[in-house]
Amino acid sequence: GWKDAINTTIINFNNEKMQITWAARKLFPSENVSFSYTFDEGKHKVWKPCPTYLLDQDYNSGCLFKTDGPTLAISIRNSNGSEELFSKRLKSDFYIKPNRPENVTFFWKEDTVTVSCNKPERAVKCLRLELQYKSKFDKDWQSRTSKCCSVGEQGFDTRKCYSFRVRLKRLVPYCNVVNYSSDWEAETFWMNGTLLDSCDDDIKSQSNTVIFLSCFLAVLLMILILLILLCKWQRLQKSVMPAIPDPKYVFVDLFNDHNGNFQEWIDKTAHTMVQTKPEYEEPECIIEAESQQEDEKNSDKQGSQEKIFSFSRAAENNDSKAAQIACLMPTSNTIASFAGFQILMNDDMYVML
Repeated sequence: GWKDAINTTIINFNNEKMQITWAARKLFPSENVSFSYTFDEGKHKVWKPCPTYLLDQDYNSGCLFKTDGPTLAISIRNSNGSEELFSKRLKSDFYIKPNRPENVTFFWKEDTVTVSCNKPERAVKCLRLELQYKSKFDKDWQSRTSKCCSVGEQGFDTRKCYSFRVRLKRLVPYCNVVNYSSDWEAETFWMNGTLLDSCDDDIKSQSNTVIFLSCFLAVLLMILILLILLCKWQRLQKSVMPAIPDPKYVFVDLFNDHNGNFQEWIDKTAHTMVQTKPEYEEPECIIEAESQQEDEKNSDKQGSQEKIFSFSRAAENNDSKAAQIACLMPTSNTIASFAGFQILMNDDMYVML
């Protein structure tokens, strides 16, 4: 009974090749065993030697041969084949490991992805198509299984990059006694229906976007700082070095009224200044009158008193303009009249009557 207890691993690669392996160093540490098989049934079995041995430290640890029927019988014997160490009869169809899915296509519609592949030539009902995916924010794979040979899933974020992989699985226990699946199809990377070389491209694009925005904000900040410094510099410049006024704005009438004709402008300005001069020379006139009074103190007191009396009378009558005109009158031996007053003028003095 110990012969049936030996553990072996049996794989039927898509019903094309069979692989039988055993733990050679553990089960048969003292000898190198031999292997034979047959797909024939009944009493007239034809045993075939193993065409290709799998080795473990130069010891036979397995055999690889062509699948040639649904029923398989195997036998492990000692090195010369005189003693049978292990035998087993099995259904090869219950140990099928399918091939990878072929011609895998991805169809994107908004947030839904549909994955399909070509149908195998046989045993399609025993197969399931498994889809696994994850984004760069997921630690584990998300899985979705459907009948061969199409599977769909929804809820994908169009802003994320996803890794996809697919494989075919055999149904257990209806079709297989062992849960065998095909190897994974090559992993692909998608983002919003666009095939990428890797999700690192998405990370790089986001990094480039972050770098661009950072540089843009830095430039804006520098421009703002420069504007603030420029405003402060202009204020400092005005306080330290006041701006020289533009004569165009100071002498507006020179350019607007006289078209830059300086002689015409100065003549008109002089005439205007002459007309307004008595209003500004009134204090000087008074001082000059007082000075003349001191210098001519020893002269004719009567004339001086009449002059002072005339100014006092003008002040009492609040007619300052008449007094100013009296002061500005040139000294001569003539008599002038203004606003009801008579003014007597000599070479040295003038009297308002």
